[in-house]
Amino acid sequence: MQLSNTLSDRQAVWAFALGCAAVTAGVLMHIPMFLMGREMHFMLYGMPIGWDMIAGMGLIVAGCLVAAWGLLPRDVAAQRAAAASIEIAAPEDAQLGPAHWGLMLVLVVALVIDTMKPASLGFTVPGMVSEYMVPKETVSLVPFFALVGTMTGSFVWGVLADIYGRKATILLSAVMFVGTSICGAMPSLWWNVGMCFMMGLAAGGMLPVTYALLAEMMPNRHRGWALVLVGGLGAGGGYFAASGAASLLVPDYSWRILWLLNLPTGLILVLLGNFIPESAKFLLARGRAVEAQAVMARFGAVARTAGPPPAVPSQAALEGMHLYGKLTALSLTGVTWGLINFGLLLWLPNHFVTKGYSMAVASRLLAESALIAFPTIFVGALLYSLWSTKGALIASIGVTLLGLAGVLRMELFGGGSPVLPVALLIIGINGIIAILLPYTAESFPLRVRGKATGWVAACTKGGGVIAQALFVLKLVPPVGVVAGAIMVPMVAALGLVAWFGRETRGQDLRGLDG
Repeated sequence: MQLSNTLSDRQAVWAFALGCAAVTAGVLMHIPMFLMGREMHFMLYGMPIGWDMIAGMGLIVAGCLVAAWGLLPRDVAAQRAAAASIEIAAPEDAQLGPAHWGLMLVLVVALVIDTMKPASLGFTVPGMVSEYMVPKETVSLVPFFALVGTMTGSFVWGVLADIYGRKATILLSAVMFVGTSICGAMPSLWWNVGMCFMMGLAAGGMLPVTYALLAEMMPNRHRGWALVLVGGLGAGGGYFAASGAASLLVPDYSWRILWLLNLPTGLILVLLGNFIPESAKFLLARGRAVEAQAVMARFGAVARTAGPPPAVPSQAALEGMHLYGKLTALSLTGVTWGLINFGLLLWLPNHFVTKGYSMAVASRLLAESALIAFPTIFVGALLYSLWSTKGALIASIGVTLLGLAGVLRMELFGGGSPVLPVALLIIGINGIIAILLPYTAESFPLRVRGKATGWVAACTKGGGVIAQALFVLKLVPPVGVVAGAIMVPMVAALGLVAWFGRETRGQDLRGLDG
């Protein structure tokens, strides 16, 4: 594997490789514990943690530290100062080439792997309730702390991306991702809680880092639809992969297999790093001009010294009530998305089980819903780039409301297959998460753009934290009532976006600064 685009010398390459090997070995030392439970359908509750598992945990911690040291650049302060004076941009009329399509494909696969872990949480709850013999509310501490870790990771990895670089940050999160595989061999619920927090921390920063890397590599006129397409395919593919894995593997290998899959999928992420280019801006700041020129040549980008933007008409200046109104609208959209994605959809598998479905059938129903929703991601990307950015977001919120109404009807009147309403939910929330952050980034002046985008991203995780906190406190009503309750803030979000939202397709974003 060639890591020269990320690591500055041979010593660092070996350090990173050694760290990866140590983490992998540490995970493999937990597999015997998992296999010991095969006669009891892999139920490990109450088994003692052996010396090999303790040693494996030590190897994982040490391996992560060694890999981080190998990725850490030297002279960080000087490099960050140099980066502040460099801008990397592709010409407005640049053509998409094999490098652009290859990068999008690799990042989609990375996001699928990254998204399937939080999406797997709902499929593990019924098994943990049965094995640990505790209430669902207690088991919900696992997704609660996983989401707290994801929310924390959204901030932490954004900072690390500026220090380590885009590619190096993805590699480091992948190494940590591999280490969290041992969650599947933990004989105690509280070990699962701790390890799932680490899983969330590792997974939390992939989406923002992906958007940052794409924004620096894609030509301006292709940037919007590319961000929507990559984000949508990653989210939809992640949920389909999680539900498909649960349907195929959980009946034979128990809920634990969903965490043990972090080992092969995390190693795939590490290998994919070989096909992810480092940011040219980061390479130039580190004095690696030859590598930076090669990256820019592949992607048709140019480097220039940053300076004040040229004067443009102030037709879209955003301030005062309009600025805060739009921020409120997008924040509320993010919170309601989190309530559905990390609340309602995580509760549905267990809800279907309590209604008489087997876990395999419940997982298959959700997998079928995700499969139906998957092709609509391309429609969303086309609507965003060719029709209306504001209209595409409003349409996604509207489809989500239809899905919520379908779930409410199903619970009130019974009968009918849950596939269609759940498919509408997945279509809607995939569209929202694929569009929300690109639209936010295109909707705010430069002086607050980063803060606004980061805040809205945090709101999407915050909705999930609220949902799981309510579940832990035993304050969650039946699923039908939940669907109806979420419709209220979502209708408010729809109205606020319609009122305060502005069309951004084809607009010069410098006009937002007045």
